[in-house]
Amino acid sequence: MEDNGLDLEFILQSCGIGTDVDEEVLIDNLVNLSDNYTDEELIQIYNYLLGKIYNPKVLMQLIRLADQYRDKSSLSVLCDLLLMRINLENTPYDFDDLTNVRVMCAKAIANIKDTSVVGSLLYCLNNKDENYKVRLACADALGKIGDKYATAPLIDLIQDEDEKSVYLKESAVSALGFLGDDMAIDPLVSILEAKQGILDKFSFLKERVIEALGKLSTNNRKVIKAFKNSLFDVSPMVRINAIEAIMNSGEDDAAETIKPSLYDDDDEVKKNALIALYNLLGREILDEVISIPSYCEFIKKEAQALIDEYEEDGDEPE
Repeated sequence: MEDNGLDLEFILQSCGIGTDVDEEVLIDNLVNLSDNYTDEELIQIYNYLLGKIYNPKVLMQLIRLADQYRDKSSLSVLCDLLLMRINLENTPYDFDDLTNVRVMCAKAIANIKDTSVVGSLLYCLNNKDENYKVRLACADALGKIGDKYATAPLIDLIQDEDEKSVYLKESAVSALGFLGDDMAIDPLVSILEAKQGILDKFSFLKERVIEALGKLSTNNRKVIKAFKNSLFDVSPMVRINAIEAIMNSGEDDAAETIKPSLYDDDDEVKKNALIALYNLLGREILDEVISIPSYCEFIKKEAQALIDEYEEDGDEPE
């Protein structure tokens, strides 16, 4: 088989593909192709070989090589692998063997950043019978590609009470943050304000929601209210994320909103509140904390440590 002067079938055979050659030797042969061909030729070769190799370890290396170029011509074969539109008959491999390959395909597809593949990614994401690792990778890819066509399906996923994977919902939430579509604000706020059930057990989801809302909007009153309410969440990490979000919100009352967190029951929350206030107010908050008796010794020591580290040399907070 020849194409643009390349005998692709000969290259396939010379690499040892389809023979009993050890997989490590195959991988070395693939890597060494770069010594003899131009970048344009390598892309063509990699695309051809991606449809001819079934060994998962060798495929992973080949995808890495193709991913260096991030050429749109690779999308078709990468999508075929992702969707398993390949013939595994007469091979020792099955769908499960290729799970990590498909995850890597989704990542490589995301790096090309072409919206034509959104439908393929959504197909895998919405298939509840699909391996959750593949679904996670597709959610991440949708966020990186940035096509707002994916917003509604991602919202459906995070609102789906029958969806068992909290980790998948986390990835969908993060993707919504990257997409930047304000349509996601109300559904995300609803998750943040939930008070019972699985959402309290898995606080990481709420943390991701706060991060996503921070990317979407810091001027929306619903968002600001949700951030403020999150200062009283049962999870210290959610409270810490809320402090950072409020600090970055640009609200006139951000400092006054954060100040009560200096009395939080959790030392890390108190420490993060102090750092946020230092970023907002500068040295004055440190002097205030040290001088007012009602603040605990832990936070006074933290204030003194900030003075010793940043103030003695005249450094300003970032």
